[in-house]
Amino acid sequence: MTTPTDLLSELTWRGLIQERSDGLEARLARGPISAYVGFDASATSLHVGNLLQVFLLTHLQRSGGRPVIVVGGATGMIGDPSGKSSERNLLDDATIARNAAAIRAQLERFMDFSAGPTEPLVVDNREWLGRYSMVEFLRDVGKHFTVPYMLAKESVQQRLSAGMSFTEFSYMTLQAADFLHLHREHGVDMQMGGADQWGNITAGLELIRRVEPREEGAEPPVFALCSPLLLTRSGQKMGKSEKGAVFLDATMTSPYEFYQYWLNDDDVLAVQHLKWLTFMTPGDVDGIAVAQAERPHERPAQRALALDLTARVHGREQAEIQVRAGEAAFSGAPVHDPEILETLYREVGGFVLTDEILQGDVLGLAVGSGLFSSRSEARRAFAQGGVAVGGERVTDSETPVPALIDDRYLVIRAGRKRLAVGRRPD
Repeated sequence: MTTPTDLLSELTWRGLIQERSDGLEARLARGPISAYVGFDASATSLHVGNLLQVFLLTHLQRSGGRPVIVVGGATGMIGDPSGKSSERNLLDDATIARNAAAIRAQLERFMDFSAGPTEPLVVDNREWLGRYSMVEFLRDVGKHFTVPYMLAKESVQQRLSAGMSFTEFSYMTLQAADFLHLHREHGVDMQMGGADQWGNITAGLELIRRVEPREEGAEPPVFALCSPLLLTRSGQKMGKSEKGAVFLDATMTSPYEFYQYWLNDDDVLAVQHLKWLTFMTPGDVDGIAVAQAERPHERPAQRALALDLTARVHGREQAEIQVRAGEAAFSGAPVHDPEILETLYREVGGFVLTDEILQGDVLGLAVGSGLFSSRSEARRAFAQGGVAVGGERVTDSETPVPALIDDRYLVIRAGRKRLAVGRRPD
């Protein structure tokens, strides 16, 4: 566990601070701080793009601070102009409650939710924003923002030419009202977010500065801290795969897909991601960085990152299964473990072992697996020694289908990296 004064040092060596407001170091010298991050209430799961903020909250808690998680039931209906360009649909209470519970369950993999001074607080901003009438909001919040100030925000500038509704334009005032409420009611003195949130977060600083004047030279009452964005080398936001967003929910992105996503991380970025997305010590990261420089083809940084993050999100047992499944899929080695075979069946390439296939020869098996488009193509591959069935190289395409593993599975490979797993129906 770090101390409040160590928090900035910890975040700095990890490269997790892109921008921060003045006076934060002096404030942390006085003791722990409570800080919040907002998450989208319209999502049933966090995704990879949220991970940096999750780690910020966890480092904060480990330094003795209290993390506050705002599930944006109100702001989530609008759409943040610094993020997605489309406006949101209205969410009912049951949906927000269900999404908030799912997000909390995922955060429990990172933070300690046991009772105490650092117990995370999860709140929905509809609790307070929903109580405002339009007149009250304009009187209490809107009057503190000038139009030139709002137009100068980068998030607004980027959307003006494409067309921006008044609803989206007002987003920063709602987020600022969140900060004011949390500061007054829960003693929250800092908001954290990604670098694209800097404008919205500093709007909150401005609102609190205006409604709670202080003497000249006094310490700021509230603070802002922004992390870098999780980007690819080409500058695109990470968190997307060929199948879409990469989620932390196993029903939306399987543990295998999640593990493979990080295993295929960029060679140059993987070491930085170890600092951002794990709790490894400087010594551990430095050791892996040396190995990465010496043997990049072995991808030691990606392997360490994929294992650590998958274990954090899905549990150690699931992570180890994905490691073994990945090795089995691409090493060409025989596979006999039913759990690994089931994973490969679901994730890599599965087909049904019908009675017709089981009672026939390996040629029918090969075509039925989908690895070959025709019997003639499969027959040539067998003759050339390019097919293995059940871990054994087969050259005679009329060989009977061998016994199943665990009386249920059979693996067929075409070359080293193409495989399919057949499974007998239940």
